[in-house]
Amino acid sequence: MIEPASIAVIFTSTLSSADDPEYASTALRMEELAREQDGFISVLSIRDPVTLQGVTVSYWRDEQAVLHWKQVLEHLAAQERGRSGWYTEYSVVVARVTRSYSGGQS
Repeated sequence: MIEPASIAVIFTSTLSSADDPEYASTALRMEELAREQDGFISVLSIRDPVTLQGVTVSYWRDEQAVLHWKQVLEHLAAQERGRSGWYTEYSVVVARVTRSYSGGQS
């Protein structure tokens, strides 16, 4: 469960192409690199193969951890590559978690 006061970074995007192996390997690398960062909690990514729209939500301990992640050099390079060609559009929302709960069948 995500603790209240943690930070959620919600990244939505639309890919310009479904067939870019460099994008796929970079996306995997970014997830791996994020997991190595101090303050990282978790990440979940989904992408619709038809519309190429995707959502990645990452959770961080605090705003400082998010700001640090934004400045990691390898992440900066991936951000630039996204802006220059991988995405036709994207947006980022940074939000404080105020409540978190889950359920399901055991």
